[in-house]
Amino acid sequence: MFENLTDKLERSFKILKGEGRITEINVAESLKEIRRALIDADVNYKVAKTFTDEVKAKALGQDVLKSVKPGQMMTKIVRDELAQLMGGTMTDIRLEGNPAVVLIAGLQGSGKTTFSGKLAHLIKSKKGRQVLLVAGDVYRPAAIEQLKVLGSQIGVEVYTEEGNKNPVQIAENAIQYARANHINTVIVDTAGRLAVDEEMMQEITRIKAAVKPSETLFVVDAMTGQDAVNTAREFNQRLDFDGVVLTKLDGDTRGGAAISIRAVVNKPLKFISSGEKMDALQVFHPERMADRILGMGDIVSLVEKAQEQYDEEEARRLKKKLVKDQFNFNDFLTQINQIKKMGNLKDVASMIPGVGKALKNVEIRDDVFKQTESIIYSMTPAERENPALINASRKQRIAKGSGTTLQDVNRLLKQFEDTRKMMKAVANMPKGMIPRMRR
Repeated sequence: MFENLTDKLERSFKILKGEGRITEINVAESLKEIRRALIDADVNYKVAKTFTDEVKAKALGQDVLKSVKPGQMMTKIVRDELAQLMGGTMTDIRLEGNPAVVLIAGLQGSGKTTFSGKLAHLIKSKKGRQVLLVAGDVYRPAAIEQLKVLGSQIGVEVYTEEGNKNPVQIAENAIQYARANHINTVIVDTAGRLAVDEEMMQEITRIKAAVKPSETLFVVDAMTGQDAVNTAREFNQRLDFDGVVLTKLDGDTRGGAAISIRAVVNKPLKFISSGEKMDALQVFHPERMADRILGMGDIVSLVEKAQEQYDEEEARRLKKKLVKDQFNFNDFLTQINQIKKMGNLKDVASMIPGVGKALKNVEIRDDVFKQTESIIYSMTPAERENPALINASRKQRIAKGSGTTLQDVNRLLKQFEDTRKMMKAVANMPKGMIPRMRR
């Protein structure tokens, strides 16, 4: 989402290339380019100006170490100020009370219902809490059914009162139900509303007063850019929410809302969401986002994603098979599934420092493994278990069964063999040379 901004900021840092130190003269043009880059990314103008003023104050007169170039020094200053602008440190969701109530509010079409499902999945899987989703949108025809579908996907109960058009009463009854059934977390999904719609704004205010949530989250579509920030400000004046959620970050967005929303409403950005999958929700870390904006990747989030899919027992089993040269296509499929669970492949790859820029114009489809899986599933169980059985006639049958060519099958077999050799070499490395992954 920040590709254009990253490119423009990199160009602004190159202005200082070759300079011996940062001075008011040589930093002026660089700051002008930084401010222009932020405004082009739809950052609030006042926020952009205040930001560059802060950078200038920090940069001027800084002694540049012999081992550090001025452009590198400016990059560090901008990175630190960006992180500070977006909140400085991560702000966790508050889950207090019995049950803890989380109220979800936002504009129509901002992605509230999908976010409610994602949040329920995160709280259940990562915090180990029981969750009840409440269908409080009584106006949108498909809202209740959508929440039911999401609830079934993640194994979370959905409370509904179909026919009841009073969302305040539904929310209150849902909390009583949660208490009676020992459910310690309630997420109330509400109807989308416009800040200018007085009746709807009064309704969400009444819901908040009735359920007394420990956390009220305002969901906003990142693709609306600076309008998202203005809407958040208007909602905050009426609702006094606790945090902001930016959705649809995988869409055509310039990222300005993520950068300036904290400065405008003085409320933390708590979650960022992209894609439709229920695990496509991230806790917002200002420092990591600053690194991503500046093209430095986000290796910490990448490691966390890998750790979520790491199964110690499975790793031990796989190592034994590798050492004995028994790695097969069933194991290969397992590894593919673990990679797919980490999320959108391009997003995952962009977390590796330097890779995001290299992949800027490269299209990586979500179904990139589809052909590989088709070929493997066209093998017999015996062939998957023992790839050495696959001879010329079997290759022809597999190609025909998977709708691919003989060249595709041969290419996969070579990739499999190369992967097997590499993994075996790693498995045979001395124990002290292999870094252990800790949960």
